[in-house]
Amino acid sequence: MCPPPRHAHLMGKTPSLRPPLTLCARPEQSPPHSVACWCASLTGLRTETGYCAFPHPSASHLCSSVTASFAKVIHGLKVGHLTDHVIQRSKRMILDTLGVGLLGTNTEVFHKAHEYSKVYTSSVSSTVWGRPGFGLPPAYAAFVNGVAIHSMDFDDTWYPATHPSGPVLPVLMALSEALPPSPKCSGLDLLLAFNVGIEVQGRLMHFSKEANDIPKRFHPPSVVGTLGSAAAASKFLGLSVTECQEALAIAVSHAGAPMANAATQTKPLHIGNAARHGIEAVFLAMLGLQGNKQVLDMETGFGAFYANYSPKVLPDLDSHTWLLDQQDVAFKVFPAHLATHWVANAAASVRRHLVTDRALLPIDCIERIVLRIPDVQYVNRPFPDSEHEARHSFQYVACATLLDGAIAVPSFHKCQINRPQVRELLGKVELEHPRDNLPNFNTLYCEVSVVLKDGAIFTERCDTFYGHWRKPLSQKDLREKFRANASRVLSCHTVERLIELVENLEVVGDCSVLTALLKELSPPEVASKSI
Repeated sequence: MCPPPRHAHLMGKTPSLRPPLTLCARPEQSPPHSVACWCASLTGLRTETGYCAFPHPSASHLCSSVTASFAKVIHGLKVGHLTDHVIQRSKRMILDTLGVGLLGTNTEVFHKAHEYSKVYTSSVSSTVWGRPGFGLPPAYAAFVNGVAIHSMDFDDTWYPATHPSGPVLPVLMALSEALPPSPKCSGLDLLLAFNVGIEVQGRLMHFSKEANDIPKRFHPPSVVGTLGSAAAASKFLGLSVTECQEALAIAVSHAGAPMANAATQTKPLHIGNAARHGIEAVFLAMLGLQGNKQVLDMETGFGAFYANYSPKVLPDLDSHTWLLDQQDVAFKVFPAHLATHWVANAAASVRRHLVTDRALLPIDCIERIVLRIPDVQYVNRPFPDSEHEARHSFQYVACATLLDGAIAVPSFHKCQINRPQVRELLGKVELEHPRDNLPNFNTLYCEVSVVLKDGAIFTERCDTFYGHWRKPLSQKDLREKFRANASRVLSCHTVERLIELVENLEVVGDCSVLTALLKELSPPEVASKSI
């Protein structure tokens, strides 16, 4: 067998992921999934006894640095480190992410990403969600599925601000299909790698005060998500400490996307690219590519993405605690920027003063609508023209809620955005930015005041909306959100089976059953549904 071209993975021409029987595992470690042989087949280096990975110095030779400490944590965390709390929270994140990703396979931006990726082929493929019978090389399956997850801005949000699950879950789902069939990868293996990817994102964001606020320069998933993807893939594939460190260095050079593309079809690519680039960084590290081993320590390294960057060496594994144990995520009840959820809550409360039973909103009686919100420029869109702009518009969400009483998936259809009543209300909206209302998902609030022409004023305030980490969705409501999203693509039976599997993921012996369900053909009545 000849070594594969070094550019093969970039063009989707990845070599077969099923190694010949003569392959041997690396002597220095025994990866949890016995994937060292698979890694060797990817690198394609021949020895007299088969294939083995590039030699690396032992972990003891690594210098003490922030970057090295991250590599040691990624490599060293075991299933036994997971707590019950972390397992329960991460299963909720996985369920929600699968649901919004399945829903997102009906969007225009997903279709475009899917069509683009068809040019890439491989002898091994991973499932594209919502497309039974069609697969892509693992990196590109992760890309397309990542785009689906963020295509409607319906995915989870963490604090400091990022979308943590989208860059990680599609990576692990894609790789779980590409691994050799024996031994099987368990649900606990998937949960561990998933949480390693989440943990790395959180730790990096805690190194800068800038990361606490709603972003102004870089979209966080494109930055920390790329490294979280690489960390998760490194853990899942059983990379050595040195390979983990190289993968992080390579991932930093793949990271970053500007906030200028918020509220456009390009923004969902940030999640897809984070997923894809993380896998590619790991594949390159497996091929022996080297980067700066101090990349997380330097202002000119990862520090280039955040002001006031102050990295710290991670604690030893003996004293490891999970950030997800301390800080839960927010789950959205409608597909739009998280900050608009405060607006929707306050506007719905004001509406109850103006409308009784099923009467129409008295638009002609309204003089002004005042929103007291943080100053977040990319969510300040007075007259949105597209679904993506509407999802990033304080003004639109307020007006649509006042008109309809609630926001839902169809609220962002073009016909809804362009209703004459909506445009008339948008012209009456004014924004105020109180000095104490900072652009921070942990502290912001929203006040909505509706001033009537007769001088009456109705004001309501929202400090915490339902779905925020301070007021989390119940498991029942999270299931209902998943059902509503996934049932647009899958049969009811498959949807219920997925719920059962994810909620019991820690006892699932073979996590590939998840992707097997995603491959099932949808009945005609499901396939015909639209959003």
